[in-house]
This record gives sequence, C-alpha cells and structure tokens, in this order.
Amino acid sequence: MTDRLNLPLGAPGIHRYPETPLRDLAGVRMDVCAFVGVAPRGPAREAVLDPIHRSGRPDPRVVRTLRRTVPVQVESFDDYRRHFGGFNGPGLLPYAVAAFFENGGRRAYVARIVHRYGTPTDAAGRVAKGTIGGARSPTGPLVVLARNEGRWGNRLSVTLDFRYQPLNATASGLATVRVPEGESLEAGTLLRLTLAHGVQEFRTVTVLTPQHAGPGKPGVHVGTLASATSSLAVRAERVEADLTVEDDDDPARTERHVGLGLDPLHSRWLGAALAYESRLIRPDESWLEATVEPDVEAPAEPFGGGEDDFESITPDDFFDPAWTPGDDEPGDGVMALAGLPDLSLVVVPDLYSPGPLAPARTPIEAAPSASPFFERCSPPSAPVEVPEGEEADLAGLRLDPATELAAIERWQSRLVDFAGEQRSFIVLLDVPPRLSPRQILAWRTRFHSAYAAAYHPWLKSVRTDDPRERPVEVPPSAVAAGMVAQREIARGVSHGPANVLAAGVVDVVEEVSDPVHDVLHPQGINVYRRERDGVRLTAARTLSRDPNWRQLSVRRLMTLIRRTLERQMQWAAFEPNDARLRSEVRRMVTGYLRRLFQAGAFRGATEEEAFFVLCDEALNPARIVEAGQLITHIGVAPAEPVEFIVLRLLREGDGTLILED
Repeated sequence: MTDRLNLPLGAPGIHRYPETPLRDLAGVRMDVCAFVGVAPRGPAREAVLDPIHRSGRPDPRVVRTLRRTVPVQVESFDDYRRHFGGFNGPGLLPYAVAAFFENGGRRAYVARIVHRYGTPTDAAGRVAKGTIGGARSPTGPLVVLARNEGRWGNRLSVTLDFRYQPLNATASGLATVRVPEGESLEAGTLLRLTLAHGVQEFRTVTVLTPQHAGPGKPGVHVGTLASATSSLAVRAERVEADLTVEDDDDPARTERHVGLGLDPLHSRWLGAALAYESRLIRPDESWLEATVEPDVEAPAEPFGGGEDDFESITPDDFFDPAWTPGDDEPGDGVMALAGLPDLSLVVVPDLYSPGPLAPARTPIEAAPSASPFFERCSPPSAPVEVPEGEEADLAGLRLDPATELAAIERWQSRLVDFAGEQRSFIVLLDVPPRLSPRQILAWRTRFHSAYAAAYHPWLKSVRTDDPRERPVEVPPSAVAAGMVAQREIARGVSHGPANVLAAGVVDVVEEVSDPVHDVLHPQGINVYRRERDGVRLTAARTLSRDPNWRQLSVRRLMTLIRRTLERQMQWAAFEPNDARLRSEVRRMVTGYLRRLFQAGAFRGATEEEAFFVLCDEALNPARIVEAGQLITHIGVAPAEPVEFIVLRLLREGDGTLILED
C-alpha cells in the first residue's frame, strides 16, 4: 500500500528553499482519539467565513460554505461538557468520552452529528434567536442567533453596555473633526457629538486622513463624518461597546467581548467579533452592513425557537457521499476527521442505537427530617433535576441487532472502509449487544482489516453526575480507547492494553464463559471479562486475518513509524541523491529505530535482529539517481510476526515522497 506526501517541487526552475534537516527523528503522538456522535449542543453547521474583507479586515457577510460537522479538541470531560453539554441527551457520546478520560485518555476530538436536511432553511428553523436590547440599526433590531441548533439556545441572554470616552477633537466643519496625531481614533468609530445647545447626535467616522500642519508643528488627523451635523459640535466622545453573552445551561457559560466598534469599518466591528470569536451566538445578516447606535428604548427580545431534532438523525448522517479522499476540504460526518493531526483512534458510539437509554430518576421531594423537639422543620431536600430533552429519542438510529444485524454490519463496514482509506487511525467497533456466539462469529466474517478492532461485550456504568435511574450500557470500544491511550502515554505504542482493569465500569452486560472466550479470542474479538477485582480487557487484536497485522500494537507501531517518516523526512525531497544524502537518511532513520528498540518495541537481542535500514548504491543505481529518485528500505521486527515487516521509502522525480508497506 502507498502513501503520497504531496511534496512537488513546483514549476520548472522554481524550488522552495528546504528547511534545515532535523538532526534526529522524534516520535509523534499516538494517543489521540476522535468521537463522533449525538449531543444536545456543540459546533455544527458552522459557517466558513471569508477571512479577508475588501478593506483588509474580516467580513462576516462572506460565507464560503457551511460545515455540518466540526471536530473540536478537548482535554478533559469537563472540557467536553463546556462545548457539548453533559448527559442530558439521548446519545451515548458523553458516556463514551467520559469513559475515555476515566481510563487514561488525555486528548480527544469530538464531532457532533446533526441531520442533513434538504435545504439550509430547514436547519435554520431550529436555531434559537433573540435581539440585543439598548441598541438599534437603520435596518431594525439587532437580531442574534444561537451558534448552533437545539433547545439549549433558548437559555441564552445578551447584554450590550456602552462606554463614552472623551476625545480630544475639534469640529472643523459640520462633517469633519480634527484630532491630534496619536489620538485613539480610526475609521468606523462612532462618535457622540454634543452641539452648541446641548443636543447630542451620533456620527460615524468614515475616513481618517493625516494632515501635516507644517514644520515643527504636531500632526493632525481629519476625520470625515458619514453625514453633516445640524450645527458645529463643541464636544466629542468615542463610543465603544462591551457585549456579554450568558448561557444558563448546565454547565453555565459566559462570554465577554470588549472594546467593540459599532460600524462595519471598525477593526473591532461588533458583527465581525460575534461571527469570528463567539462560541455561543452569531449575528443575523440583516444588520451586518449598518451602523449600530445606542437606543435605551430598544427592547431585548428573549431567545426562543430553538428545537432539538434527534429523531431525524439517521446512520447516513454519519457519512458524506459528496466527499472523496484527497479533497482539499474535510467532509461531513466521520469524513470530517480526515487530516486531523495525531489522530490514532476513532470511536462512533451513536452510529446506531440498539435501544433507548435508561430513563432519568423522577424528581421526588424528600420528606422533611423529623425532630423529637417541637421546632421548625428542616427544609426539604432539592429534587433531582431531570435533564432537558430527556423525552427525546434516537428513532432514526434505532437498529435491533436481533433482527437488523445486516444493516448494522453495513454501516460499520463503511467506517472500516474509511479507516482503510486513511491508513492513519484504527476504528474501534463494538460487537452488537446480545448476540449469540454463532451470531458474533457470523458478524466477524464481515470484517478483514488491520485498521479496525472489535470489543465485546457492552459494559455497565454508573455515574454520580448522571441522573439515570439504572446503569447505562456503555460501548466497550470507548473504554478500550482510553486504555490504549494510557498505555501509549505510559509505555509506548508497542505495548497493547491486554489484561487491563476497566475504570468506571461496574459490570458486563453479558457474561462471557470460558468456552465462548476460547472461541472468540482466536477470531480477534477483544473480550472483557468480570473477575474478582473488576472487569478486565483480555486482548488487544485487530480484525485482520493476516498474521502480520493481527496484533493491535504491531499495526499502531508501523503507523507510528510511517507517520514519523512522513512528517520529518520531507526535507529529503529537495536534496540531490548523492552519498551524503543517503548517509544522512540512514543515520536519521537508524537513530530513530534504535531508540524504539531500546524502548522494547522490537523483537531480537541485537539491533541487527530487530531492524535494518538500506539506502545505498545497490538500491540507488545510476538510472534511479538520474531519474531524481531515492529508494530506502526499512525493515523492523515487532513482537509478532516472526519475519520482518518492510517499509519502502521512495522519492519520485518530481520530489513527491511515497511510503509503501
């Protein structure tokens, strides 16, 4: 198989000056996992804005495209909750992410799936909207929308405060003001001008022109106003705004945007700041070309109209039929993961729903505690809160493994195919729950890939911060992802997570007997078993039938080596193929493999038994050199299999680097 690094030298006679080669190759991260699933809030249908305005500033009006799926990097479950909410939704995504971090994971990407509607209007109707009070524009009220769809947006509130700062300015006419050089003023600044009889008018500075007063005299700037005032101004104040956005969801979130300008020409234009900086709201297009002025009588309309639409989501929403490998832009669904740096594992807990989650505990007021004395009763305990949206269901994702196993297999096969195309991460699958051993073996025959691993059975989890009344059945792949990440961080990629105790798990959904385990293990099914000290994962295998790739650690080790070479050998694309280059390639690759050998990544008592690097005249005869090519053979001996696995590093004549294994 082949990986192209896409490093053409450019047009004839034009060559980019190469960066100084690294003295040594360094390893890259292999512990990052991506989770794709359903959440009540979080980035979705994000506008990709044109970064350059005609005046050189960002322009929120120019929307290049909408990205239905937007991966977000998180470093903890608290970080996840700030972006996507807690357990108040019908999906398994929060349980999967929580299990990952509980079992040792440290970094994840999370992508929220929303339904792919026929037109953007269908999605827009489910986004909460409100207005900013205390201000107006010539086009009407300042309408703002929740950043993404869902009922969560109905809890938003926005406050706009104005600051008036005296400006050292004099009116040089009804439509101009003069300020000393160095005074804080720019085009797009809104001024509050006090006229001779105390009347106040607002005007925007549209152009600021430097003017030289003469030798030895301080310079001045002349500001041209958008329109003339009714009389000469005797006082000028610069108007800026501070905007506060509050989200009363759980957990609560607050944003504060300060020093905002009130005209599109301003470098801190209110509309642009919300479009580019806010995670909670975005401006409606109706006022993006207008000047905003204070108006104490303008009411703030509360946010409303936000709706969840979990029921419409189907497995097809997890994929992007219009995306093709090699596209410049990422796709939607799991295709949004293409090209993410350091991504090594993928878990899709909501690809289908085998059944609804356990219901939340019903709010019950506890009886007040009694006292043997005649005195005031203690106040009752607060009732347990039922999460908003608890009645929602994933009807469009419902697939019963007992009767719809073939459909589940088809969707999981698409994940495996995507992983095989990307060749940079392992997709972790869950064996569908409550299958017989015969059905599990039949399911297993559908998959043959070193870029996939399977886990069985599902696991029971109870959380103190989850209001559900009984244990939740958690996908076993999510727990395994945390274990893989923890082993990578602690011991390196060559050590797989076998015989590891699962954290946050109270039991297995189905007990696996010794005879059944003896059947599943040789088939590459990674089984959890209940033991006296808890639930343990007993294996770390892929779904490949090739003995070379059946160990998860071997596939990940080779991905690590390939990823390191791809990223850190690019300088070789610009060097002449001579003895010096071949020596430097051998030295760098040998040094890197030596460190892996010393860390226990390879089998063998000596370096000669563990790895080799060939880059000499025999591999690079005159015809290869004359063609501008460079060939390197790299062989390593992991713990399994017995023979060497060989990588072939090839530089083609146009400077493109190719890795083959």
